[in-house]
Amino acid sequence: MLRSLPVLLAVALAAGCAATGDEGGGETGTGGTGPITFATGRDTTAYLQPLLDRWNQAHPAEKVTLLELPEAADEQRAQIGANLQARSSRYDVLGLDVVWTAEFAENGWIIPLERGLFPLDRFLPPVVETAIYKNKLWAVPYTSNAGLLYYRTDLVRKPPRTWAELRHQSRQITKKHNIGGYAGQFLAYEGLTVNFSEAVQSAGGQIVSQDGTEVTLDPVKGGTALDFLLQGLREGWIPKESLSYKEEESRLAFQEGRLAFARNWPHAYGPAKAELGRKLGVTRLPGLNGPGSSTLGGANLAISAYSKHQHTAQEFIRYFTSLENERRVLTEGSFPPVWTELYDDPELIKRFPYLPVLKESILAARARPVSANYNQLSLVIASSVAKALGNPSPESADDVAASMKSELEEIIRTQ
Repeated sequence: MLRSLPVLLAVALAAGCAATGDEGGGETGTGGTGPITFATGRDTTAYLQPLLDRWNQAHPAEKVTLLELPEAADEQRAQIGANLQARSSRYDVLGLDVVWTAEFAENGWIIPLERGLFPLDRFLPPVVETAIYKNKLWAVPYTSNAGLLYYRTDLVRKPPRTWAELRHQSRQITKKHNIGGYAGQFLAYEGLTVNFSEAVQSAGGQIVSQDGTEVTLDPVKGGTALDFLLQGLREGWIPKESLSYKEEESRLAFQEGRLAFARNWPHAYGPAKAELGRKLGVTRLPGLNGPGSSTLGGANLAISAYSKHQHTAQEFIRYFTSLENERRVLTEGSFPPVWTELYDDPELIKRFPYLPVLKESILAARARPVSANYNQLSLVIASSVAKALGNPSPESADDVAASMKSELEEIIRTQ
């Protein structure tokens, strides 16, 4: 999922030329007005179109068309990447996973933006950092994200703070009620990379340095993180069907009563609340010895280097990330906003009681490595973990982590 505006110091685009990550700070004005296309992940809550309609009513000559991409982040990246590699002008505004900034900037696919045009000082600081690469702003934060633990209050008296507590409660509930205990996103895709990264962080480790230049994975801590998942599968409180779960599958399993606990992003709150009512509880992810650490997620909005209507795209992004619309992103879409003050609004907290926990989780979360080769790193992590979870072997979890570290180091050496 998953799932998330500027007057660009726009690149002087001669037909087919785009700025590179090193040359992208070019001094040119943003030009081009007219209809634009907003390419972003599939809207599962139907909140987007009303926001677009408001823009279109006020800008009849610069209407925006929504182009919905697949739900999975990997598939979104592939589709957007193919469009930009072809230097197509079909997409104007791009909804990007926060981890794609470096890659898209290096490839010259997006243009740098003028920081002063956006109220970045009023956004959550960790979120702003995801839009910056080589000291330039390449996108504008639109939604944030941090993984949360959803639980059934009718089955759980006190939510777990540690893995041991989660295991104990899950085993009891599975045995008594014949339902799954816990699940996250365990299919071999970006979601599994996120889930494993959170487990490593929650065990006190880190897979790759924040600047993406060094593999910092401690095989012992990596093994501890993997063992947490393997133990759940062996003992049955993590159901085997969760190995095919992405965000939507795990959300449905939880809200349909097939799980007592589920790791998911905040967008799952609205549908779960509608289904479960007072039976829904939300807390921070548990960790080895206390509250765990989430991976920072979310979406940023960037402008295609090949857009012919970059000025309109810039103004649309300014509109779309305004305080008023960020409030709607939360109230109508259940997506975490990027404006700090919204997390402290009493009326919003009354409606979304998890906001204080979410703010705490976002501020304590870790961003994924800033690397133009992030996709390769993620593929190695997800495939290694998926193989271990799906095909138990005599190889220890520590050995799996050590092998993963070697593969990651090879990617970084060659970048």
